[in-house]
Amino acid sequence: MPSAKILSEKQAYVADLKAKFESAVSGCVVAYGGINVENDTKLRKELREAGVDYMVVKNTMLRLAVKGTSLEGLTEQFKGDTAIAFAHEEDPMSAARILCKYQDGDKSKKFVVKAGFMEGKVMDAAETNAIAKLPNREGMLSMFAGALTSTLSGLAVAMQAYADKQEEPAA
Repeated sequence: MPSAKILSEKQAYVADLKAKFESAVSGCVVAYGGINVENDTKLRKELREAGVDYMVVKNTMLRLAVKGTSLEGLTEQFKGDTAIAFAHEEDPMSAARILCKYQDGDKSKKFVVKAGFMEGKVMDAAETNAIAKLPNREGMLSMFAGALTSTLSGLAVAMQAYADKQEEPAA
């Protein structure tokens, strides 16, 4: 049995993890095996620059942190070497995008995105990979603006053609 001091430190750590799960908009659970120090440093730097919290955490601590929450379904993914990434408001899909990109480029195939979560819903690996392929907020807005602009210009051309036809004298 651990001492009271160690037990209270672990309880505080689990409470901090639980708060991270609750405050995150989305996140990913990763099996980080096969990554070397150089690539891990690059990956962590990219995640940090995107505003993503990434950490290696003991599975027991993760299980305790999600216990009794809507993310309790992630518990089955907390096996083996596990890292967790938390994305915030700036770009909710940043964690999935960066980690899935690294997973796709990993030659050892040991670095694997196991699962994810978004707005309190647990997603499997396939859903997480699909979310990662979506463009970021700015990309979606520009796609929407492009679609709206093309629709409006098409409408303007059609209205002009109709107006031109009305002005023609009857034969």
